[in-house]
Formats: sequence, C-alpha cells, structure tokens
Amino acid sequence: MDDSGRRRALAIVFGVVFLDLLGFSIVIPILPFYTRAFGGNELVIGLLAASYAVMQFLFAPFLGSLSDRYGRRPVLLLSIFGGVIAWTIFGLASALWMLFLSRMLAGAMGGNISTAQAYVADITPREERAQALGLLGAAFGLGFIFGPAIGAVLAFPDVVAAVDGVVDIVPITQFSLPSFAAALASLFAVVVGFFALPESRELGEASERESQISQLVAAVRNPDVRGLLAAFFLLSFAFAGVQTMFIPYVADVYNYSETQASLLLTYIGVLAVIVQGGLIGPLTKRYEPIKLTLGSSALLAVALGAIPFTRDLAVLFPDLSNLAGFLTPALLALLFVLAMLALGNGVVNVTLSALVSTRASDERQGSAFGLTQGAGSLARAIGPIVMGGVYAGIGFRAPFVLGALVLLPVLGIAVSLGRSVDADPEEATPTDPGHVR
Repeated sequence: MDDSGRRRALAIVFGVVFLDLLGFSIVIPILPFYTRAFGGNELVIGLLAASYAVMQFLFAPFLGSLSDRYGRRPVLLLSIFGGVIAWTIFGLASALWMLFLSRMLAGAMGGNISTAQAYVADITPREERAQALGLLGAAFGLGFIFGPAIGAVLAFPDVVAAVDGVVDIVPITQFSLPSFAAALASLFAVVVGFFALPESRELGEASERESQISQLVAAVRNPDVRGLLAAFFLLSFAFAGVQTMFIPYVADVYNYSETQASLLLTYIGVLAVIVQGGLIGPLTKRYEPIKLTLGSSALLAVALGAIPFTRDLAVLFPDLSNLAGFLTPALLALLFVLAMLALGNGVVNVTLSALVSTRASDERQGSAFGLTQGAGSLARAIGPIVMGGVYAGIGFRAPFVLGALVLLPVLGIAVSLGRSVDADPEEATPTDPGHVR
C-alpha cells in the first residue's frame, strides 16, 4: 500500500473507530442512573461494568486471531454491527437482566479493538506505529468528547419530550433515547466501513491459528510478554475500577447531575485527544517508550490517588467564581487532577501498545493485541466489582487510593523491561515464542 493509500486507510479506520466509540460513550453517563432506576446500587453498577469486560476478555483474543486468518475488515464490520444490536436492546430494556444482556453482547463485540490496532500495525512501518496508534487513541478521545455530551443532551427532559411527541414506535425515555442514538452511530460506522474501508492484509497471510489457551500459555512463559500482560492487567484494573466509580463519586461528593458528570467526561475526552493526537508524536521522537511508560504510569498513579482529596487541595487554587460561577477552587483542583490523569493514561496506553506491536511478528499482530487486550479486559471484569465493593463498604476515597497503589508494580515492570532492552540490542527484532517478544 502506497503512502496516499495508507493515509486514506488510516483516516477511514480512524472514522470507523470514532463512530463505534461514539456509540459506546453516549451511554456511559446514563449507565449508573439507568441501573439505579431498576433498583441497582454501586455494586450492581460494578457488576454491570464487569459483565462487559468479561465478554471482552473472552472474545478479544478470538477476534484478533480471527482477523489474522480471515482479514481485519470483515471482523471489524461484523463486530460493530453486533454493537448496533446491543445498544438497541439497551434502549428497549424493561428489566435489569436486559441491561446485562446488552452489555455482555456489547462487550463481546467490543473485543474488536485488537483488530483495529492490528489494522493500523498492518499498514504502518514499525518506526511510525507509536504515532499511528496514538492517532487511533485520539479517535477514542474524540468519541469520549462528543459521546457523553450527546448523551447528556439526549437525556434532557425537553429533548426527550420533543422526540417522544414525534416517535411512537418505541418508548422514548431519558435512558432509551441515548441508547438508540448509540445504535445509530454504530450503524453508521458499519455503513462507512462497508463502502470505504479496504482490507489491510492479503488473505491467507496468517499462519495456522493456535488455540487461545496455547497462545496465552506461550505468552506467559515469555518473560517480556509476561511483564507486558501484567502491566496491561494492573493498569486496566486500576483505571476501570476508578472510572466506574467516578460518576457516583462526583454525584455523592460534588452533588453533580448526569449533565455535569457528562461535561467532566467530555473534558477528559478533550485532553485525551490533545495527548494522543498531538503530544504522542513529539514525545515518542524524543523519549524511549520504556521511559515514557515509566513516567506516565507514575503520573497516573499520583492522579488517581489525588482525585478523592481534590476538595482538600482546593486551598491551592484561586476562587474564580467571580469570572464564572461554576469555577470554584474545588472544581479547579478536580480539573487539574483530571488533566494529570488524562496525560498519564493517554501516554501509557499508547507506549504499551507500541511495545506490544514492535515485539510481535508481522503475521501475528492481531493475536498479540488480542492477548494484551484480553488481559486488560480480565482486569476490567474484576476492577469495577472490587472498587464498587470498596466504595460501598469503606468509603468514597478507598477505590481511588487502592487504584494508585495497584499501579506501583507497573513502575517495577517498566524498569524491568528497560533492563531487558539494554541487555538485548536486538530487542526490536520480532521473535516467535508465543508470537510476541
């Protein structure tokens, strides 16, 4: 694929991923309130988040391997179409079990992130992959800018009433309307991908597919991969658990509504785009991935631990309420800490993905990303349950402090990976034990 074709393909996969994530993020602000409408508490919210992650864990390696064998394009399109069905069920839910069914289906289809990453790796030279994967991360950030904002607008009573007066085929509520919008966004992604997205690899390129168990066993036996899998697991455990409890936290401590919580998520999304779309390129050119991983994971740990103490940190920030009534010192402290969180999380996710890509053979990119995303999904299955239980049993500060502590071993893993690179000057050459190095 020539340079112009590669740029076009990157732009299209960027758009497809953005539309898919737009649908996913539209429902995030309403999820805790939707769950509470059926009588669920914080633990149930954690279980609902975990149901998505469990299915993503089971299906991410499978979808990655499937894309290695049959191509990235059909796997992406079919999985995104599965999301259309999932969000439609979500909007039609009349009981808590239907929310779980929808989230489980969406999680199974959400394993396609490994396929999207492998698509980018297919068409990008190794030395440019960190920056290209950063652009893919920016698509996530854009989805999290517009998605929560759209969800907040569609949950407004006046908007719901206006649409309800026009549409009488399905029930329109503050929960169903954002859900149907999510389904439409994913459907549009399918249409765009079907007509515009080219295949990134020749069919039949992949070697014979191994079972997921044999892939995982081989990967865990490899010291470098074991460290990467552990890092993905710990980062995902901490971040997913804290992310799930963040909206209950700002609702309980700051007394924020769905709309205000959505605006905070939009703010984080804006910062994620700036980091992954603008800062990653210059950072990866100036610093080695290992050093970036070490610094960004440390910054993320500090940010997570500081979130529940932002009201205490408010004394460090001026009162700008005379300029804008909502800019209180406590909010400024929260916004500052969230900026640290966005920077740390944005950089560490890209650098870890780049390390995985450069240590995987070209024909097994999908499998490699599937394994690491699977480890992350397993953590996202456990993290929300643990953090939800800690939040309910100990207090609102506990999940965030626990998340910061969980990230400390990642610093040791990054140091260990750096030593292995220093000891092996051929580190960038892909090898095949477990298909990842």
